[in-house]
Formats: sequence, C-alpha cells, structure tokens
Amino acid sequence: MTHDPNCIFCKIVAGQIPAKKVFEDEQLLAFHDIRPHAPVHFLIIPKLHLASLEEVQPEHEALLGRMLGLAPRLAREQGADNGFRTVVNTGIDGGQEVFHLHVHVMGGPRPWKIG
Repeated sequence: MTHDPNCIFCKIVAGQIPAKKVFEDEQLLAFHDIRPHAPVHFLIIPKLHLASLEEVQPEHEALLGRMLGLAPRLAREQGADNGFRTVVNTGIDGGQEVFHLHVHVMGGPRPWKIG
C-alpha cells in the first residue's frame, strides 16, 4: 500500500495535517517531532506507507539508505553540531507508536528529556 488513509503520517504527507517541515523531496519528508525528547528532534519518513521496519523488502533498501544518509546533513542544519542519535522503533514491543516507518533523529546539548 502506498498510502493508508487512516495513518497520521500519510495525512501529513498528503498535507491534510500540518507539520513543521525540515526537508521534503519526492520520496522523503522530515518534520519536527510534536513531543521532542531533545533540543533537536525530528522524524524522517518515506512518503510510501510502510507500517514498520519489519515490512521492508529488498526493493526498499535504497529508500532506507536515503533516509539514513540524509540524517547527518539535517541534524547539522537543525543545530546538532556535536553528534546525534538515530532511533527506529519497530512494533509494539519496540516502542513504535505510529505505524508508519520513521527514523527519529535527536541531538543538541544535553541533558535531554529522555535518553
């Protein structure tokens, strides 16, 4: 499925729900987390709906590479000059709350609220 009409992130991609965007191109969207755990905290999502990392297939490898490859540049642009953390929560037991694949990018001066 390329779009899930019930998915909050698909609605953000479609422009139905506003988000503070960090980056957008034809495949990816990055936007600030609404409950940040660090001074810099944004998400990178594919515009293609994949519920979680568990759904990734070999044909998605380039997309995943683009997501992680974009993280350092955007982290620096957002002010994470001294390092950052990337997190992909997968499934209920992995702490995933929104079932659309996303990479959390967190950085900035410590201490952070969580982590």
